[in-house]
Amino acid sequence: MAQQKMEDLQMVERKAGGATLRLVRGDITEMEVDAFVFDITEDVKLGSGFGSAIQQRGGVAIQKALNEIGTCPTGEAVVTEAGLLKADWIIHANGPKFREEDEEGKLERTVRSAMARAEEKGVKRLAFPPIGTGLYQVPLDLCTRVMVDTITERLENGSTLEEVVIVAPDIREYQPFKARFEEGVRHA
Repeated sequence: MAQQKMEDLQMVERKAGGATLRLVRGDITEMEVDAFVFDITEDVKLGSGFGSAIQQRGGVAIQKALNEIGTCPTGEAVVTEAGLLKADWIIHANGPKFREEDEEGKLERTVRSAMARAEEKGVKRLAFPPIGTGLYQVPLDLCTRVMVDTITERLENGSTLEEVVIVAPDIREYQPFKARFEEGVRHA
């Protein structure tokens, strides 16, 4: 499987504090980063779909480590090694599901928790997917706004991360994030 290098991808970027925030289209498991975030359920099972692909590419040690952790409440994140994948770590984050109470607050807490776990591991380059916009049907406009604003705010306020990459797997998710990057963050 070919490795995706940042310089080979169409990307949008901007500075946030002393760090760089980037947006790319691609496969998050192929990014040259120290850690990437994966959306997981409370029972920390990798499951089917993309979870199954992570286990196949990274090895069974990832699910074994998750089994030892046991659970991950909504809005929280846990860390495992990334097995055979390029990254060193996977930050498993349990984000909100569509039409749950306080989707926005839960998503913001999830992003903050994932960044905190990455910082605890000494991660300098972290990749995020659009959290919850697939199977969990979190509205893309909500996800875009909350993720970009929350990541930017944390990077501007003393994060040890040097680079955060939002990796959109397809154009449907890439375009709203690109628009948000280009318009700038509006803090409430």
